[in-house]
Amino acid sequence: MQLETYISDLLYRYDCVTVPGFGAFLTNRVSAKIHESTHTFYPPKKVLSFNEQLQSNNGLLANYIAEVEKIPYQVAVEKIAKQVKSIKSYLSEDETITFQNIGDLLLNTEGSIVFNPSYHINYLTDSFGLSHFNSTDITREIHKEIAVAVEEKAPIALTPEKRSNNWLKYAATAVIVLGLGGLTAGKIYNDSVNQHNQIVQQEANDQIENKIQEATFFISNPLPAASLSIEKQTGNYHIVAGAFRVEANSDKKVKQLRDLGYKARKIGMNRYGLYEVVYSSYDNRTEAQNAMYKIRKAHNKEAWLLVKNLNK
Repeated sequence: MQLETYISDLLYRYDCVTVPGFGAFLTNRVSAKIHESTHTFYPPKKVLSFNEQLQSNNGLLANYIAEVEKIPYQVAVEKIAKQVKSIKSYLSEDETITFQNIGDLLLNTEGSIVFNPSYHINYLTDSFGLSHFNSTDITREIHKEIAVAVEEKAPIALTPEKRSNNWLKYAATAVIVLGLGGLTAGKIYNDSVNQHNQIVQQEANDQIENKIQEATFFISNPLPAASLSIEKQTGNYHIVAGAFRVEANSDKKVKQLRDLGYKARKIGMNRYGLYEVVYSSYDNRTEAQNAMYKIRKAHNKEAWLLVKNLNK
């Protein structure tokens, strides 16, 4: 069984993939960046890391293996445990374990696992098809301003001619008269506009007042109280639809599933800080498994069963 293949598949869709009894591979989104010295542009991506402390089985990896290989869930768990035992054996002999497209694992002097991530694959689906590229440095030249010498010129003396300027006086008088007439006409027009606006404003206020009185009349007649019966979801067996880092996305998922007729709800935040959304909850495993098989066949092949007591 190529365990790294299944882990790699899940890293495209989930931020945390736990290998029971071994550790968890985590992804963290980083923005696009530019390398200053090499002028290389890198697209947004998911950066891989490894946490040896997260070893509890959350069912994600085992369910995926069981679905792909068409084997029972418990058989998948046993195959994972066998693979983990083999990996730990190689690590104890100071060998380096290479997970293709994920990274290298080895033990340090203190016996802890050191993880060196691989950069061959970008697990951020939003950046699909984007790769890094280099750009030549752009050099800009600054030209010095060249001073231009200006020769001094002798001042030119102007001698005005003696002419009759009576027509200028009449022209100036006509301009003043026209200006005063324009001001008077503009004032009359503005007064007319203001008076019209006041009338329209008063009519609008009267209409609003009538609407308020009418609304008050209808509101004063109380409506009969509506009673809603809400079925409370109980049980320790939950069919998981997904886990979301942003709570708004989990609320959107709940609404989508409820519109489809499922009794969807949020069951809180898991240990990884993700909001879990379930199709429904059940009191016994058999009923939950039957419902899960139906959901996988009709709606979501990746739905899986979570055993969790929410009353604790």
